[in-house]
Amino acid sequence: MNRRFKAACLQLNSGREPLQNITATSDFARAAVSQGANLVLTPEVTDMLEPRRHLREEKLRAEAQHPGVAAFSDLAAELKIWLAIGSMLVAREGGKPANRSYLFAPDGAIAARYDKIHMFDVDIPDGQSYRESNAYQAGDRAVLASLPWGTLGLTICYDLRFPELYQALALAGADFLTVPSAFTRYTGQAHWHSLLRARAIETGCYLFAAAQCGVHAEGRESYGHSLIVSPWGDVLADGGEEPGVVLADIDTAEVAAARKRIPALAARRDFALPAMPSAPLAIKRAN
Repeated sequence: MNRRFKAACLQLNSGREPLQNITATSDFARAAVSQGANLVLTPEVTDMLEPRRHLREEKLRAEAQHPGVAAFSDLAAELKIWLAIGSMLVAREGGKPANRSYLFAPDGAIAARYDKIHMFDVDIPDGQSYRESNAYQAGDRAVLASLPWGTLGLTICYDLRFPELYQALALAGADFLTVPSAFTRYTGQAHWHSLLRARAIETGCYLFAAAQCGVHAEGRESYGHSLIVSPWGDVLADGGEEPGVVLADIDTAEVAAARKRIPALAARRDFALPAMPSAPLAIKRAN
């Protein structure tokens, strides 16, 4: 197995219209391949970032009719690359839509799908409020996929704050982890770099975190800073704040090397959860 390859994260500023976003993403992917990328990764909501629910629902399509699924399948086959679309919004029969990652193989086939597990239901101190669980159906299973260079574990954005998912993927064999995101500027400035480096260090995996950036429709702001992080926690590439492409050379042998230095996964032990403490004893005071 060839253990060396070049990964590229595309940093996007997705708008409201899927076809425009698909075209922009495809142009960036071709630029990444011209620079030698073998694996290209895109952010969460690559197909559209539409803040108004009724407009979003009008544009939703099931997988079989989704313009992004067809276009990105063709793109992977055209460029002969592995293409990880961070997520697209996909209509589901009889329920809420999914926020779904797709991994396309170099022949255009869908190699893996992953539905975002953790919904971003948060009131942010900057005044913005998010309720993803009102709009999307949460996924319920972790997903691994085989690449020519190792095993890829799929996650999306808010999943990043739940380290048990990353540990489970690493213990199941992941060498690389995806974190396609649309982190808000407020939370990104506070936590993005720290969380990504922590997940890489804890698991001994490479992290590929393609991100949305800039101001979107109706003032929604994304943090940017697409990152590629080594298994030792080093930031190998940082996309800054503008749309573009960031690349890094990847060597899967570094996964084993990092885990040998700090064998945390191998040293992991099961343990009993603590019991709830009893009420504190009252203290009798002498008269």
